[in-house]
Amino acid sequence: MYFYIVDDEKAVRSMLAQIIEDEDLGEVIGEAEDGLSLEQYMPILKNIDILFIDLLMPIQDGIKTIRQIKPSFKGKIIMVSQVESKELIAEAYSLGVEYYIIKPINRIEVLTVVRKVIERIRLEKSIKNIQESLNTVLKLDSNSSAQEKYRNEKHLNTFNHFQNSIHFLLSELGIASENGSKDLMDMLDYLYKYEQDNTLEQGFPSLKEIFMNLAQKKLGDSAEDTELKRFIEASKQRIRRAIYQSLNHLASLGLTDFLNPKFENYASRFFDFTTVRRKMTELNNEPTVPARIDTKKFIQVLYFEAKRIHLELR
Repeated sequence: MYFYIVDDEKAVRSMLAQIIEDEDLGEVIGEAEDGLSLEQYMPILKNIDILFIDLLMPIQDGIKTIRQIKPSFKGKIIMVSQVESKELIAEAYSLGVEYYIIKPINRIEVLTVVRKVIERIRLEKSIKNIQESLNTVLKLDSNSSAQEKYRNEKHLNTFNHFQNSIHFLLSELGIASENGSKDLMDMLDYLYKYEQDNTLEQGFPSLKEIFMNLAQKKLGDSAEDTELKRFIEASKQRIRRAIYQSLNHLASLGLTDFLNPKFENYASRFFDFTTVRRKMTELNNEPTVPARIDTKKFIQVLYFEAKRIHLELR
């Protein structure tokens, strides 16, 4: 990530640059002590991902500067100020500021805010890539056969889009490369098609039903019961190992940094707090009761989270 810092206090600029460098958040491309000087650096700003800018500066304040650069600046803006006026903060947010940090600078607050902004940038880039891929196949002709082709392609690409959302989540959970990730994707694909045909008003199908349908699809209707049971048991084991790995991954992030965005976003959604706490205790080599996982809850949350991302990207 590329950063640019605008603040009339040299100490603040140095502190922000030091935090960015120490935590490997990216590279500070440049600094300025007043908003007015930014105009001459617009070619550079076009490549900046995150701009830190002070609200109150002697020649040109942050609000006026943001208004000037907003039409051509496509990055994210974090405003820094010792002013806590609700009106000014509201005005800053109305201009597209992502976060507002109150001085004096707090290292933990800066880290938390920057990491959240970086996650948002990465998600938006993923969204853009998916949308560009979809746009290449959504070109229509005027005749009816082209319209039918479009509808079929749209349905197919909507499904592929949902699969991309699943893969993104599995990556976030640290299990995209696990053997069980393929089983989880198959289960969510099944649930997606199940909801299209039946809706989920009566609740989720049982895990037993899902496993059996996937086994029959893989092995064929002529498969014997012993084959089906063997396939289902192997799939269950792979999924449980993947879920344990996800728990381990999130707990490790929480031990390193309790404010880690992925830990904050996913740990409490996919696992009970007690389960996460036990795993963190276990990773600290302290005696504890082994952490238990709820496979059904994990799969349901994974499905709804993937669906939420999928709908946001449409």
